[in-house]
Amino acid sequence: MCVIVPITARTQPTHSQPAQTHTHTHSNTSSCEALPLHFPALPHGLQWLLCQTQRRRSERERGYKFLMALDGIRMPDGCYADGTWELKMHVTDLNRDVSLRVTGEIHIGGVMLKLVEKLDVKKDWSDHALWWEKKKTWLLKTHWTLDKYGIQADARLLFTPQQKLLRLQLPNMKHMRVKVNFSDRVFKAVSDICKTFNIRHPEELSLLCKPRDPKKKKKKLEEAEEEALELEGPLLTPGSGSIYSSPGLYSKTMTPTYDSRDGSPLSPTTAWFGDSPLSEGNPSILAVSQPITSPDILVKMYKPQSLLDKAKINQGWLDSSRSLMEQDVKENEVLLLRFKYHSFFDLNPKYDAIRVNQLYEQAKWAILLEEIECTEEEMMMFAALQYHINKLSIMSSDNHMNNSEKEVDEVDAALSDLEITLEGGKTSNTLGDITSIPELADYVKVFKPKKLTLKGYKQYWCTFKDITISCYKSREEAHGTPAHQMNLRGCEVTPDVNISAQKFNIKLLIPVADGMNEIWLRCDAEKQYAQWMAACRLASKGKTMADSSYNLEVQNILSFLKMQHMNPDPQIIEPITTDINPECLVSPRYLKKYKNKQISARILEAHQNVAQMSLIEAKMRFIQAWQSLPEFGITHFLAKFQGGKKDELIGITYNRLIRMDASTGDAIKTWRFSNMKQWNVNWEIKMVRCFFFYVETADELNETQIHSLPAGGAYEPQ
Repeated sequence: MCVIVPITARTQPTHSQPAQTHTHTHSNTSSCEALPLHFPALPHGLQWLLCQTQRRRSERERGYKFLMALDGIRMPDGCYADGTWELKMHVTDLNRDVSLRVTGEIHIGGVMLKLVEKLDVKKDWSDHALWWEKKKTWLLKTHWTLDKYGIQADARLLFTPQQKLLRLQLPNMKHMRVKVNFSDRVFKAVSDICKTFNIRHPEELSLLCKPRDPKKKKKKLEEAEEEALELEGPLLTPGSGSIYSSPGLYSKTMTPTYDSRDGSPLSPTTAWFGDSPLSEGNPSILAVSQPITSPDILVKMYKPQSLLDKAKINQGWLDSSRSLMEQDVKENEVLLLRFKYHSFFDLNPKYDAIRVNQLYEQAKWAILLEEIECTEEEMMMFAALQYHINKLSIMSSDNHMNNSEKEVDEVDAALSDLEITLEGGKTSNTLGDITSIPELADYVKVFKPKKLTLKGYKQYWCTFKDITISCYKSREEAHGTPAHQMNLRGCEVTPDVNISAQKFNIKLLIPVADGMNEIWLRCDAEKQYAQWMAACRLASKGKTMADSSYNLEVQNILSFLKMQHMNPDPQIIEPITTDINPECLVSPRYLKKYKNKQISARILEAHQNVAQMSLIEAKMRFIQAWQSLPEFGITHFLAKFQGGKKDELIGITYNRLIRMDASTGDAIKTWRFSNMKQWNVNWEIKMVRCFFFYVETADELNETQIHSLPAGGAYEPQ
């Protein structure tokens, strides 16, 4: 049996040893030998253990006293002798530098708490967060320690608000001040902005850095920007006001924001913005198109002169997966809110008042600034639509202030909208579409362009059945073997029309094993062109002419061609000649070609074809005509192919990747995404590698702006 005696106990003397009186005082001794105690009843091993315990306790207490003596003594590496170090921080709101004594084990939340306590300023700091300048990183994970983030004594942190002011240029070129969360990803920030503006489908939009005109000097450019900016516009804060609680926002039972008959915006602004800060400003700048008041505005705008200039503009798209601060966006900087992807969800006038108008405005400015090419007839048609929309916008703002809303049967309106949405319009022969598949058969001129060729179009008897075009040398040989046969599934269909020259061409890019095969079809009349063009568009999607949308597609093409016709009527043109300003409706290229009076006359001639349209119909026709242009949907970028030393021009569309000639814009090679086997991105060396079927080697793109590519704007590496 082992008895353990406390170290402060006394033992009784034995008979062989005289009794002695020992006086014990509680003191911190440094060695076991100095203890005035004897434990004859304990084994020697236990006595040694008790001595070692007392010695270690004494050494630890001596170490604490030593560290307390070294408190405040700084070591050569910047740390203190007690293991702490100074963390330098700058408080942006107070413009004040603060240093805190911290250790690597303290978490971010604790750092902010100590900072606020040291500042001793009564203020709401809930929106503030720490920003690491050197690493361009937000320290948002407050439970992480400084060691886990890798923060040491040489770091400098900013204690700054997450919500900051941003000067936003909308597609209608109007500027607004918006409070945006600079710590959110751009995708989330754009979503909040669109909710503030009551714009559905925010994934269609993104933020673009403002392009710089290399021809202008820096001082003059800054002065021009300051004059153009409307800094006194309304201040918008996503999440403020009652706009999010409005029953109409993103609701299937949303209150219509357009008149159901003439398509004009409804007068009550509360139906759009409720009690949000936007209602304090002028909501018409978002939902109603405002005409260009002066030609000088168009002159000051930056116009890309070449495809390379367009590619440089597209390098300014912000990365959707990173925050604004991470991409060097400063407070009060000007950013452009634009529709980034040229593939739009459904446009419903009842819910998309602002979205339709802003999309129209972006299309209008793209044409006026010559960002997209169009023919002379198309330019006059666009100018006539602009003139018509401007007139109706002014009239609607006056009429709807006094007139009450027209009574419309809600059930009939809902059924009509459902029919248009599901069927693409009213169909007169639904049973016929199901029981029979229409066919086209007519003489069509076919041309296969090749380099250094002198051959022109050759006429064939062509039959269009299902999704295949068969070409025969004559009508009599139609029952035999065709000379050429083309399967149009997955092909690219591009119009090439000139009304004045009576040119109705259809350009086809048909996918084959080694790339794309280009075929041109020439029609003799508008009706034939509309039928064959509609059939080609459906066939490219794998649909036949039995689809219910075929007839509607034919009618849309015919109406688009009709708008480009010139039918002068002096009795109508003469009284309103003074109302038009061609310098604000036509791009500079055509202003140099013709006099203002000639352009005005042609615009008014084209206006007769659209004069009966409602406001919303005119805007929708403008957008549809913009989408019908041959260059629509191609976004240009600069990239380096593997093994290349120079930047080359590539074009990205919703369904293909194009290697282009930078000087002419001609396609050198095309890769369709439907033939893509796989793709991957190496973010360290900034390379995207695409593997396509029928290709032996993979083509690699060293794209420095890979996050801007339409195919991967929101991609985030795991």
